[in-house]
Amino acid sequence: MTDSDARRDLTVQRYSGLARLAIAGGTPLDGEAGSGAEGCFGPAAYTGAEAPEAALRASLGCGNPLAVADPAPGETVLDLGSGGGLDVLLSARRVGPAGRVYGLDASPDMLALARANAAQAGAANVEFLHGHIEDVPLPDATVDVVISNCVVNLSTDKARVLAEALRVLRPGGRLGISDVIADPDLDPARRAAAEQQVGCANGTLTADEYRHLLTTTGFTDIRITPTADAGQGLRSAIVQATKPARPAARR
Repeated sequence: MTDSDARRDLTVQRYSGLARLAIAGGTPLDGEAGSGAEGCFGPAAYTGAEAPEAALRASLGCGNPLAVADPAPGETVLDLGSGGGLDVLLSARRVGPAGRVYGLDASPDMLALARANAAQAGAANVEFLHGHIEDVPLPDATVDVVISNCVVNLSTDKARVLAEALRVLRPGGRLGISDVIADPDLDPARRAAAEQQVGCANGTLTADEYRHLLTTTGFTDIRITPTADAGQGLRSAIVQATKPARPAARR
């Protein structure tokens, strides 16, 4: 097992434990949802949302990606790292019976929690998949929208995650995710300490690093908008991009 695999397994184990707590009726508080700076973390990002209480209680995100991805009726959506299923269920309402929403998570416990929440909500247009966000178990050009809520920062191979997102998007499809980013002036020691406290176990990107990865992957119309201070030089942000409608011309 490589060091990357070991770190990924530790992340899955951590979130599996939080899922078991939620299934037992507790309220999970991960580092990313714990500080709640400026009210953007966890359930605070979903004021007024109608969803099963258990799904809201288990939210460990750092924003509301639906607010910018804006799934439309009839579209197909993929949520990378779907956790307790909150964003999947809210997307399912937006796309309606003619649409479809996939939730992908590596934790069997999170999938069990999400499926229970979906059953409670009576959501018939959702499907939860077991797998890693670096290896999406869907064919090419399958979805119209890729969302994710504070999960890309947990990956040990962020470039591969974005490449997979591009692969499964249809031409003209869009990416709308919430994530944690680092201020560019953080030195390595301060950055590592801040990431450990906030819960970004496998590191964060700066806005420029995120933009570079998205550009080299092949995304266009890239917008990165900081939304709230997470403390110690980290902040939540909305990351938006588009898959070109046509392949880039070769030179």
